[in-house]
Amino acid sequence: MTRPCVAVLGGSFDPVHRGHLALADYCVKLFQPDLLRIVPAGLPWQKGGVHVSGEHRFEMLERAFAGYPVPVMIDRQEIERSGNSYTVETLQSIRAEIGSEASLVFLIGADQLKGLNTWHRWRNLLTFSHLCAVSRPGFSLDLSGVPNEVAEEFVQRMATPEAMRNTSCGSTCLAPNLQIDISSTAIRHALRQGNQPSALVPPAVLDYIKQHHFYQN
Repeated sequence: MTRPCVAVLGGSFDPVHRGHLALADYCVKLFQPDLLRIVPAGLPWQKGGVHVSGEHRFEMLERAFAGYPVPVMIDRQEIERSGNSYTVETLQSIRAEIGSEASLVFLIGADQLKGLNTWHRWRNLLTFSHLCAVSRPGFSLDLSGVPNEVAEEFVQRMATPEAMRNTSCGSTCLAPNLQIDISSTAIRHALRQGNQPSALVPPAVLDYIKQHHFYQN
């Protein structure tokens, strides 16, 4: 019997853009998950405030992933949680929900490894899930610039995507060649300048942004 697999992509999604969709596509190719779970942050404790409410970011994600070729769940738990959002608590909750046998893969940008040791209970992430760091343009896959404790943990736990797909948690991988680099900050800047970043944002999301006059001065 094939082990179920859930892939988790978290972030502020402020707004969701084509880079997020490209990361989701890349993950689907690597892990062939049964479910892609998208988790918009509530109050991301290291990033500071978000520009648009959790409810509106949820609605934009619903539009961005409508008709996606694999099942997608937009997970409301962080936007409904009071207080700061901690990834480890989200993964612990998902693990309790899906059971101990399913493969759970959490996706991050490889650049986030540089600060992973500052995350709340960061070592416990691997108690509940696998961790896949996807390289964006300009980020080396040799772990240079990554804190020693993070690099050591990654090297010791390194596995192939296939091995991670067939185990429940505890492994890491570095995935190269996601050749797209889009910034939500740059999109918000373009919108404040009165530009329409239609090449960077799905049409249904851009329509929603214009309808509600988000990211304007």
